[in-house]
Amino acid sequence: MLVLAAATAAGGPAVADGAPGPSPTVDTPSAPVSVNPTAPGLKLPPGATLAPPKVLDIVSVSDESSVAASQPEQRQETSNSTVTYALQAEVLFGKDSAVLAPAAGGRIRAIAADINARHVTSPIRVFGFTDDLGSSEHGLVLSKQRAQAVYAILAEELGRLGDASHTFQVRGYGEDYPIADNSTESGRRQNRRVEITFTPPAA
Repeated sequence: MLVLAAATAAGGPAVADGAPGPSPTVDTPSAPVSVNPTAPGLKLPPGATLAPPKVLDIVSVSDESSVAASQPEQRQETSNSTVTYALQAEVLFGKDSAVLAPAAGGRIRAIAADINARHVTSPIRVFGFTDDLGSSEHGLVLSKQRAQAVYAILAEELGRLGDASHTFQVRGYGEDYPIADNSTESGRRQNRRVEITFTPPAA
């Protein structure tokens, strides 16, 4: 696993310090709906029992695409606890490059404005991912470089907005944690991404 420790131009540290992976499961303390395990309409195999009740995160997903819904350029996932922006690598970078495209800055600055408007105080995670083409070592290096490039613009913009006290976790995961099938180009394109995740303060 790659570890990055750096200071932003605005003063906030960027660290990777053993925090959970990209999509941690968080149990939300809340009263579950009561279920009667002896109800005659409840169909369980003989000897089976119900798992302990819990309330699951509700996730809403919105895609932004100029091509097709199946190929989103930017995806936002909002749950009870976190917000994740997933930016497609091709929108941000050239092929096999970690140099940001001119249009990428606008997307990253819009995310910074959202973080600023939500008054986020928790660590901001910037994670890079690749598909499984090429060596895993190259994927790890490229994904880290891309995450670092996005982080640099994000931290700079938050500082410009007067919100420079953030802590960042910046990592490259290479081909780990795919979200689509790597056996197709459509799936690989979705897996080549940079995710920005944060936890807004409770309302």
